[in-house]
Amino acid sequence: MIKYKLVCKNCDLKFDSWFASSKEYERLKKKNLLSCHKCNSFKVEKTIMAPQLINSKLKTNEKINLEKYNKVKKIIKGYQKFIKQNFKYVGDNFAYEARSIHYNDKKKSKAIYGRASNEDLKELKDEGIDAQMIPWVDENEN
Repeated sequence: MIKYKLVCKNCDLKFDSWFASSKEYERLKKKNLLSCHKCNSFKVEKTIMAPQLINSKLKTNEKINLEKYNKVKKIIKGYQKFIKQNFKYVGDNFAYEARSIHYNDKKKSKAIYGRASNEDLKELKDEGIDAQMIPWVDENEN
């Protein structure tokens, strides 16, 4: 686990966020999946950080943080199970299917989930279509 101090280049909000690794941060940044929780901007960057020295207290904190991470991961997996059982998976066609449901009253059968880019989500929001991005834990991930 690694904690980064992040800053929104749109509204200057500074906040901390935990990532499984520095590679995970880079992967999420590359896919444009990091957003500001205040203004929903995707212009989020790491700030300059000083390294933290390791001491016995830090090791205890790391154990507590790992326990919190595992607890949150378990909750997210519970949500995923519920979504998979109650929603229709539409894959990369999420934006298309969301518009189809929104504009066609006859097609409002089952809620959907799938993948959409940040740009797609912004366009859906601009059209008045409620769509949310939620964290997703890969089944094979530790």
